Amino acid sequence: MKIAIAKDKLAAEKRVAASPETVKKMIALGAEVFVAAGAGTASSMTDDMYRAAGAKVVAEDEAYKDADVVLRVRHPSVEDVKKMKKGALLIGILSPYQEKELVKAYAAQGIAAMAMELVPRITRAQSMDVLSSQANLAGYRSVLEAANEFGRGFPLMMTAAGTVPPAKVFIMGAGVAGLQAIATARRLGAQVSATDVRPASREQVESLGATFVMVESEETKAAETAGGYAREMSEDYKQKQAALIAETIKKQDIVITTALIPGKKAPLLVTDEMVKSMKTGSVIVDLAVEQGGNCALSKIGEVAEVNGVKIIGYPNMPSRIAVDASSLYARNLLSFLTPLIDKESKSLKINWEDEIVKASTLTRDGTVVHPNFV
Repeated sequence: MKIAIAKDKLAAEKRVAASPETVKKMIALGAEVFVAAGAGTASSMTDDMYRAAGAKVVAEDEAYKDADVVLRVRHPSVEDVKKMKKGALLIGILSPYQEKELVKAYAAQGIAAMAMELVPRITRAQSMDVLSSQANLAGYRSVLEAANEFGRGFPLMMTAAGTVPPAKVFIMGAGVAGLQAIATARRLGAQVSATDVRPASREQVESLGATFVMVESEETKAAETAGGYAREMSEDYKQKQAALIAETIKKQDIVITTALIPGKKAPLLVTDEMVKSMKTGSVIVDLAVEQGGNCALSKIGEVAEVNGVKIIGYPNMPSRIAVDASSLYARNLLSFLTPLIDKESKSLKINWEDEIVKASTLTRDGTVVHPNFV
């Protein structure tokens, strides 16, 4: 069984799909591992480190040739899809909602494509949850990016020359990224508040020492999906929440937005008027910029400035902390792949009816099989 570790070439992508640690474990499962030259360089994982772990470091086309499994971070190009043999297994964060034409290309090539972001959030799959592992690091990094652009310190400082007040940080969305952002901002000494449409988030937010800001209504009782995501709310609720947020944002130094709805454009949380109401020198970090953005004025890949307010629109925040992001992602992939390999024959033996496999499989045997993309 040949496993190929592809080199991701998307802009701003520094992560890699395997670490020397996971390469050793894949070899122990009976696989030959081929790593595309330079695949891990941007994550401080050198070709020599992979060789020492037992992998063969080869040119990219050779890595793809006859590979039974191809592991990637993000979706491949159409050209890369054509390099894969019929019946091969492709695993990565494939963004099927955004890359629907690629889903058709996987089927046309006859490969089995599995999207890691579709792995269900059940107990058995916790170690495979790439959304959580990567969002956790994105939340942490977002606070550091905000601190870097902010012209003041975060903690309360009492000095002989006078007192420096703590920074006021507002986190919008209390999922994995939001909770880590809260914890990081608190560790830096900021005064933190947060909002979310899910009432269950209150306890988590307050346990981290932040203040919870939310419009309470009957609608919020059903604001969470079975998968743990926030549902899209009614227009009436959105208007009430927007009014509360508008008043809250005026008083903040830093706003970090984290709200995403799977398969849909990111909800607009921070309007032009809200941005213009903020103090000069304030900072906004839009973690949803790749899906349209939570802030109306964010620009992907840029730090925009409006009325003295800086709006950070860096895409792919986990890639800005690539070493740890790659290590965690590689372990997620290993946890996902291990049950697909038969210990006796040391080859792929996939139970296509397993709920994790079924939920994540996009294409198989030349057809699109996931109900959301047929």
